[in-house]
Amino acid sequence: MAITLNAKQREDFRKSATKKIREAGRIPAVVYGKDKETSHVSVDSTDLIKIVREEGRNAIISLHIENGQTVDVMLHEYQMHPIKDKMLHADFYMIDMQEEMDVEVPLRLEGEAEGVREGGVLQQPFYELQVRAKPRAIPEEITIDISHLNIGDSLTIADLPASEDYTFLDEEDTAVVTVLPPEEEEETEDADLSVEPEVVGSEEEEEEEA
Repeated sequence: MAITLNAKQREDFRKSATKKIREAGRIPAVVYGKDKETSHVSVDSTDLIKIVREEGRNAIISLHIENGQTVDVMLHEYQMHPIKDKMLHADFYMIDMQEEMDVEVPLRLEGEAEGVREGGVLQQPFYELQVRAKPRAIPEEITIDISHLNIGDSLTIADLPASEDYTFLDEEDTAVVTVLPPEEEEETEDADLSVEPEVVGSEEEEEEEA
């Protein structure tokens, strides 16, 4: 079920108009799609942030534009203020429910690896995976159990649970999690550090040679 978000048409693109939109708690946004006409709108920033936090980046949004048009979209990109925790701008992509699309899906590890309990170091190169699926079949996250992994073990794309609803785009031999051996501390011999350099010849020997 799509989540509803209301949008207002935006026709004034002056900085002063954009400032007023943000002061009113809204943000400017663009709605576009393949072979679709681009629309300029504004949406409530609080409502959009709530959708992102509760439903994730891949949530299907039913965008109701004030001119009576309703389109199914996904949040493609958004811009945040570098200091303030405020959204500044958003891009919505119009989707076709019957057409597959490529998205990034969060990867969540479940459990504690046996190898980590023995002192190993868990390495997770990817926190998101590339997935191809129809909009309604996009998973909220990919979850894998790592509790059985010992030191030296790893899981690759090929080890992830298969599904008829989506396919992974990364190579099958791509490692998504590995348990590395514990890091060995380099032994430092204080005695060696305190040893003075060997003297090749004494002063007496140098005088005799002279």
